[in-house]
Amino acid sequence: MSLPAGSTIGIIGGGQLGRMLAMAAARLGYRTVVLEPQADCPAAQLANRQIVAAYDDTAALAELAAASAVVTYEFENVPVVAANALAATVPVYPPARALEVAQDRVAEKQFLNGIGIQTADFRPVDTDEELTAALKKFDGSGILKTRRMGYDGKGQRVFRNMETGGFAGTCEAMGNVPLILESFVAFEREISVITARGLDGSLAAYDPAENVHRDGILHTSTLPAPITSETAAAAQAAAARILASLDYVGVIGVEFFVLADGSLLANEIAPRVHNSGHWTEAACVVSQFEQHIRAVAGLPLGNPGRHFDCVMENLIGDDVLRVPALLAEPDLMLHLYGKAEARPGRKMGHFTRTSRRG
Repeated sequence: MSLPAGSTIGIIGGGQLGRMLAMAAARLGYRTVVLEPQADCPAAQLANRQIVAAYDDTAALAELAAASAVVTYEFENVPVVAANALAATVPVYPPARALEVAQDRVAEKQFLNGIGIQTADFRPVDTDEELTAALKKFDGSGILKTRRMGYDGKGQRVFRNMETGGFAGTCEAMGNVPLILESFVAFEREISVITARGLDGSLAAYDPAENVHRDGILHTSTLPAPITSETAAAAQAAAARILASLDYVGVIGVEFFVLADGSLLANEIAPRVHNSGHWTEAACVVSQFEQHIRAVAGLPLGNPGRHFDCVMENLIGDDVLRVPALLAEPDLMLHLYGKAEARPGRKMGHFTRTSRRG
């Protein structure tokens, strides 16, 4: 049963992804209420209502549940306890199980390996001694990350050809939180797949994008990705397996490393609409944001076909000063996020250059 027009969709999180979900919901005739502690957040500028409260505020969660026919979220660090509490009274999509997997990098990799999807080698790290032992396994090189939180390159430290010893104080410097050491991967490129799964189990997979990062933050996503059709199909099949295993509803972003022989290693999953899918606004009839709203509302999924080649580029910090020049270009779609202050590393918007498919 699909949600009738005029129903309210609750969104946890008030950033740019919530903003774009609210826009898509409005186009389909739905109202939105956003739970976000920051007043006048990007999503609240377009939603019908904002509840200004913490994500784990019991009274606010009850208010959100009472106001919503279904609840979704724009980021993967929503407290699992909050998602479960909401799910007791209102449907929550994607399910809380997806949050449990995505919030802990060790659990995420164990989940992926458990359903037959390969990842980089990894070791859980809780002490400097465990770090030393793990680095010995990886020949003194690897990426040390916090198991929880951390995004856009935050919460990470890189080791390259280090002598395996003398790491006293590393775990303390990382905050004395659970860590994971991941081995380096000799990859040719990074890609991601955006896929939706409906309430009825139907799937809609967008073409894979090639992603380039700068300083740990996504810089560009390019379509088509320079990969074989076999590699593209393997990425989409892996995403479908993840969705089925989680009994997922909504859009997911899955990032992969592409190796020299075209094989894939999964890097991470994001149980939400994803930065590397922003190009779908400009190059597809149905964007990832509309697709997500269709899925959680029980509507038929739309055609994910791509009508243009394109390059999506993020506007980070003072990049937003380029806007007048960008608007003078033909075949360019610009999207700004309504953020008042440009800061280093802050995503202020994005644009997508389109061209006819080759």
